[in-house]
Amino acid sequence: MSRLPISRSADLKRLHDEGYDVEIRHAHLLVKGVPYVNAQRQVQRGTLVSTLDLAGDVTTKPSTHVVHFVGDQPCHRDGREIAQIKHSTNRRSLGPGLTVDRSFSNKPPGGYPDYYEKMTRYVAILSGPAEGIEPGATARTYPVVEPDDDDSPFVYLDTASSRAGIGALSARLALGKVSIVGLGGTGTYVLDLVAKTPVREIHLYDGDRLYSHNAFRAPGAPTADQLRARPFKVDHFAKVYAAMHTGIVPHPAFVDDENASELAEMDFVFLCLDKGSAKAEIVPYLEAAGIPFIDVGMGVTLDDDALGALVRVTASTGGQRDHLRERVSFGDGDQDAAYAQNIQIADLNALNAALAVIKWKKLLGFYRDLEREHHAVYTLDGNCLDNDDHGTD
Repeated sequence: MSRLPISRSADLKRLHDEGYDVEIRHAHLLVKGVPYVNAQRQVQRGTLVSTLDLAGDVTTKPSTHVVHFVGDQPCHRDGREIAQIKHSTNRRSLGPGLTVDRSFSNKPPGGYPDYYEKMTRYVAILSGPAEGIEPGATARTYPVVEPDDDDSPFVYLDTASSRAGIGALSARLALGKVSIVGLGGTGTYVLDLVAKTPVREIHLYDGDRLYSHNAFRAPGAPTADQLRARPFKVDHFAKVYAAMHTGIVPHPAFVDDENASELAEMDFVFLCLDKGSAKAEIVPYLEAAGIPFIDVGMGVTLDDDALGALVRVTASTGGQRDHLRERVSFGDGDQDAAYAQNIQIADLNALNAALAVIKWKKLLGFYRDLEREHHAVYTLDGNCLDNDDHGTD
């Protein structure tokens, strides 16, 4: 199977993006899982096969309107053959593992302009009777496809970007290495979002183990047995997200003066820490190394039998760093203060992470960024979002 002609040809890409199970094999285009009705009036699935005309690795106008088929003779709902498209019933091999049973002919005036029009026309002819017997029968199955591109960090293809037509924008997020320091509530949601981008490696730093209270402020649902095993949080979440993203590297340790040098390899860092003293050790190193980063913070208080909250996102980039010490506390504060209770709610953690990742994507040009704010605070009461520290990068 080859993905390259599919991604480079607009007609094949459209078939793929609209959910058809498309494959290229032995210089033939296959559309698999096409529903049709057999002589017994049963709905079956077959494969349409077309010769493929290419100019290099890009499709050209099909040279023939004929298509092959793997399956029985398609019929109308009542079991009568669809005679109008019959062409040949010779079973033959088109290559190892590709044997067709028959061929069809349906030629529009001027022929087919591209393979999308050709294949969907035959799909419609075959699947129409099947839909009459089995409502909802469709060839648009949206199959899970494993990429054969060695450079892809995904376990399966990112069809969300291709369907939306934003593949070029998504490529702007393909950094080499991104680190998330701190996998409490917000850090895990940052991981959830970054794992859905083409970052090559995602490095996770946290020295804590996974406990029940962590499960209630993080994405996913660990089992009781997983919690009893007390894994390091970085190991647990690395395993979870390895199901869709390769290159997730767990570091079961806190970041301090002794290992902060490991962050020198990163292209971007998310600081998702509660302790200001820990940030005080990391931030100067990141600044000296010229590494852009985002620091997140959340303060939740219990007043008058209801919770109030502030959610903060502060970015630090090469052209905008002076504001950070006015916005971020590097002390641990009064241990008797309400914040020391470390109240965290999953939806607020998720919001904090979403705002941070949105800002990261703005910095990389994925989202439009007219104000170029480097500091934003969301106030729960009043549903207000305030932007400050507008930069030039």
